[in-house]
Amino acid sequence: MVKRFKIWTYREGERPLVHRAPMTNIYSIEGQFLDEMESGKSPFRAQTPEEAHMFYIPVSVASIIHFIYQPVLTKKDYDRGRLHRIVDDYVGIVAGKYPYWNRSQGADHFVVSCHDWVSKDNPKFYSKLIRVLCNANTSEGFRPARDASLPEVFLDYGRLGPVQPGGSDPSNRTTLAFFSGGIHGHIRRLLFERWHGKDRDVQVIERLPDRSIYMARMARAKFCLCPSGHEVASPRIVEAISVGCVPVLISRNYSLPFGEVLDWSEFTVTVTVERIGEIKAILGGVSEERYLELFRRVKGVRRHFAVNRPARPYDLLHMVLHSLWLRRLNVRL
Repeated sequence: MVKRFKIWTYREGERPLVHRAPMTNIYSIEGQFLDEMESGKSPFRAQTPEEAHMFYIPVSVASIIHFIYQPVLTKKDYDRGRLHRIVDDYVGIVAGKYPYWNRSQGADHFVVSCHDWVSKDNPKFYSKLIRVLCNANTSEGFRPARDASLPEVFLDYGRLGPVQPGGSDPSNRTTLAFFSGGIHGHIRRLLFERWHGKDRDVQVIERLPDRSIYMARMARAKFCLCPSGHEVASPRIVEAISVGCVPVLISRNYSLPFGEVLDWSEFTVTVTVERIGEIKAILGGVSEERYLELFRRVKGVRRHFAVNRPARPYDLLHMVLHSLWLRRLNVRL
């Protein structure tokens, strides 16, 4: 793949609505991917559109929301039609200038976004376009055979990884399970109703004000609870992996990233929403041998969730590109 796969990023349009995306905070992966593909250092960057296997539409939903919606944000003004018109206009420009969109009806084109607004209510883009999304919710139209799931990563300013890889050895992890975060979404409300402040082994608390304390608490836990909030994805999964804390997935309809090559059952524990009240019994029932195997495998997959610039083989950005490569193999022009 590294030697052959080429992507053309359309160059039309001006910032900030295109060619710009957040490089830090919760939607940072949008900007990191876009900047990697436009930096000129990526071996995947096509020099001409004729040599490209896929075409990247360089729009960022997070950027459009910031510049178009937030200055006048009210419920009345939060109309997705404006977002759709911006993307429609951009695709109209490149479709009129080049033959590539029209020859495939967008089947070899893709967008990278944590939000799914760009196509969720827009059948014109939903039918053929490949969407690389953090909100990989199959109940809301995410198609695992065509779309690709994107890990959500929280990046602090000036730092490429959520933390330096580390965390305590298993013998020093004194907390059975830990969660800290906002109370939003049905699943988290259920989690807080059952466990908030009620058990020393299953520590569920509201969002900590200091991020370094939050990461240190994760690094001392055996298992880190990763419940969905308003959306199915959470940066907590990547954070847990980075500090060697076994992720406990609590979600519905979430298509996990890189599922074509990673067996998530080998390094995570899944707890269904219906069994939130049994978390302590489920995790306490994991044998020491099984836990150590999960811990070892978490460390083994850590490199696949690391953000490097420039990207390196097997890191997160390369894994996203591999997901795209596999989907491109299914497209016949």
